[in-house]
Formats: sequence, C-alpha cells, structure tokens
Amino acid sequence: MSAIAENIAGIEEQVNGRARLIAVTKTKPIEVLQETYDSGFRRFGENKVQEMTAKYEALPKDIEWHMIGHLQSNKVKYMAPYVTLVHSVDQFKLLKEINKEAKKNDRVIKCLLQIFIAEEDTKFGLSETEAREIMESPELDVLQNIEIVGLMGMASNSDDQAQIRQEFRTLKNLFESFKGYQKANVRMQEISMGMSGDFLIAIEEGSTLVRVGSAIFGAR
Repeated sequence: MSAIAENIAGIEEQVNGRARLIAVTKTKPIEVLQETYDSGFRRFGENKVQEMTAKYEALPKDIEWHMIGHLQSNKVKYMAPYVTLVHSVDQFKLLKEINKEAKKNDRVIKCLLQIFIAEEDTKFGLSETEAREIMESPELDVLQNIEIVGLMGMASNSDDQAQIRQEFRTLKNLFESFKGYQKANVRMQEISMGMSGDFLIAIEEGSTLVRVGSAIFGAR
C-alpha cells in the first residue's frame, strides 16, 4: 500500500463514516492524483479552475471534482461541464452565473453557500444576513439549473480549539435554521467544514464533508 493510500485509510478510520473525505489535491501533479485514484479514492478538491480542468481532462472521468477555492464568475464556464459540487458560492451573481453555464451544459450543479465564520479578514464568505437575502430572494426561484445543498465555512487559523469549535457550531446552527427554506432548488443536507488540522472537531460539530490535503499528501 502506498503512503497516500495508508494516509487516506488512517483518516477514514478516524472519520469512521461520520462524514465524507475530500482529498485536497491543489498544487499536486497529475501523477499524485493518479496514484490517489489507483488507491480507490474518487473525491478530489481543487481551488483553481484552470488547474482542476487540466486534471479533469487528464484523469479518469468517474472522479468527483469539488471546487473549494474562491471562484470568479468568468471561470465558471470551464468547469460547468463536469464539476460535482461548488463549495464556495459567496455572491448571488456567482450563483446566477453557475446557473447560466449549467443550463448551457444541460446540467444541475450543486452548490454550497460559503459563510464567513472566522475572526480573520483573509477568508471569503457571506454574512448570515447576506445568505438569508439569497435564500429569500424571488430571483432564486427561477434558477432551475442550480441546487443549494448546504453551507461551507472555514474556521480561524488558530490553536484555540474552543474558538474553532464555536465557529463550526455557528455554521451548524445556521445550517439547521436554513432547513426551513422550502424551495424547489434548495435541499439542505451538506455542511462542508474541517481541514487537516481541525477535521475531527468539525465532524463532532456536524460536518458532512471534510477537506483534507496535508494530512494525506504531506506539507506543501
């Protein structure tokens, strides 16, 4: 068994079926992704559309591609034919662009609203008020080629586990309150939170998707 396969197996054992693991493959070469694929793993997360598209074209087509990085509207068209889930929707205009490109590709693209939960200025995301404005907008009802399936958040880059836990709990509470929105294109079921350093806390607080890179592939 390769080191990557061993690392994935070790993390999956810790996760113990409570959430789904996404291997964060950003900056990793095709050979590493192929090795990961050959170990039986199929969920890859990338933060740049060009890099993800190049890897999509080079690798087998049964991979789930997760867009986890900040997304610019003008890049949506490149990933619209194949992306599985967009974790990082932080503007309504971006949601509308994803819908437009999904329609061109005769697809419905699943999306998460990225919520700002950290005590840092460096992270993207919607405030609770901004997210509610999207959910309550009549404009959302006409977007038939997207489906909002949950929320995503990134905790502060901190050693304070109590703070990290509280930030994750804030996202979980918001997720629960958003379950009240009854729309044809809204189905709240996913919470994407937790990375290599804090995924166990995230799972304890209700995460369904954890985005793990360095714990699988080693530090960059």
